[in-house]
Amino acid sequence: MWVQGKPSPESPKEPEKQAIIAACEAVISNPLKPRYLPEITPKETNYPIDISGDYRGGRYRFMVRCRSGFPHNTGYEFDEPFARIDRMGPDRFNIQRMHDSGEWFLVHEAKTLAEALDLVATDEILQPPI
Repeated sequence: MWVQGKPSPESPKEPEKQAIIAACEAVISNPLKPRYLPEITPKETNYPIDISGDYRGGRYRFMVRCRSGFPHNTGYEFDEPFARIDRMGPDRFNIQRMHDSGEWFLVHEAKTLAEALDLVATDEILQPPI
């Protein structure tokens, strides 16, 4: 039986890639960090210390960097992705969120970069788990 697979993101040329990264980093700087991480508050459990991003293979992941406050691994840091934009073609992006199960779920399709970033900044389902 033949089954059509999920479409894969397209990697852009370097100038467009750098423009996507810059636009995503601008959204992280404002409004995400001021809204969700105005200050770092150490806790006895895992707590957020930064919001960052990572670009790979036509995808930009938005992540929360967490630090452990548990006695057995105090100071251990890890990244927890919460949203992702996939470049599906010229100025066409799919937006996904990370489910608690560790799987990505498609939330929005065929948006422009500006629309995708606005959704990352405003759609409650795409917000960092802070």
